[in-house]
Amino acid sequence: GNEGYVLTNNHVIDEADKVTVRLSDRREVEAKVIGTDPRSDIALLKIVADNLPAVKIGDPSKLRVGDPVLAIGSPFGFEYSATAGIVSAKSRALPNEAYVPFIQTDVAINPGNSGGPLFNTAGEVIGVNSQIYSRSGGFMGVSFAIPIDVAMEVVAQLREKGKVNRGYLGVSIQEVTKELADAYGLERPAGALIASVEADSPAAKAGLKAGDVVTQFNGFPITMAAELPQAIGRAKVGETYPLSVVRERKPMQLQVKVQPLPEEQTVVAGKAVGPDLSRLGVTLRDLQEAEKTSLKLAGGALVLKIVEGSGADAGLRVGDVITRLVS
Repeated sequence: GNEGYVLTNNHVIDEADKVTVRLSDRREVEAKVIGTDPRSDIALLKIVADNLPAVKIGDPSKLRVGDPVLAIGSPFGFEYSATAGIVSAKSRALPNEAYVPFIQTDVAINPGNSGGPLFNTAGEVIGVNSQIYSRSGGFMGVSFAIPIDVAMEVVAQLREKGKVNRGYLGVSIQEVTKELADAYGLERPAGALIASVEADSPAAKAGLKAGDVVTQFNGFPITMAAELPQAIGRAKVGETYPLSVVRERKPMQLQVKVQPLPEEQTVVAGKAVGPDLSRLGVTLRDLQEAEKTSLKLAGGALVLKIVEGSGADAGLRVGDVITRLVS
């Protein structure tokens, strides 16, 4: 056909007055922005031109850690540079975005590669190169791509509605550590521990409580806490899904009706709350009701993390509960 859709990163075209797409035969075509989704960093453009080359879309779920991958882009303006590497990890949650399960690779991505394709060995696109982890600004062996299936779900919504509706639960979560798994009577440290539930949220209506450990969403196991927001974000808004939780050592099934994410909603993934004892080198969060009951305490703060500092020197350990501080 003579129309084509072009997928790129939102940050590439953000704030642009005019977007021009340069084709592989050096033709330049003005593009219309169909829609953007800052959360997944995806933008959908449309161009009108003849003989447009198209890429084949692959299946990222078949990717395995260690598989070879190839990126194409224009790093530092060097057009059509290919760089190769392997899949380093899958379903990586980044601190600034909990709704996208990034593919982590060691493919060299530099400024100018953003929005370019990540290919598997069959020449199918399995991701959209998005960002790198860097302390220097240059490439340091860690780059991230948006899985193409996630990108295509975003594309479908942008084509239909011009914007993306994400599912929303209304909880803050944290990882289940070995210590927490023991305290909650879990067989292994897996799942998403609900740290807090927003009032009137879909989670509250479903009967989720702080201290619950979510082990499955819609039949899919939740191993790492990050997998819960990713699954909810991709769930269909308005539909009801089964949620498996462990509450006070008993497995339970809840039904949750997923609602659209409020516009200004930012995701809080296990942010520690409570007094800042950073000078002690300790990260804390308040005890939840279930924990207070099982520990027979009126209140206290659970030690989540310890770095070097007077807290560690004093013999504090992760999983300890601080009941009072005497200044």
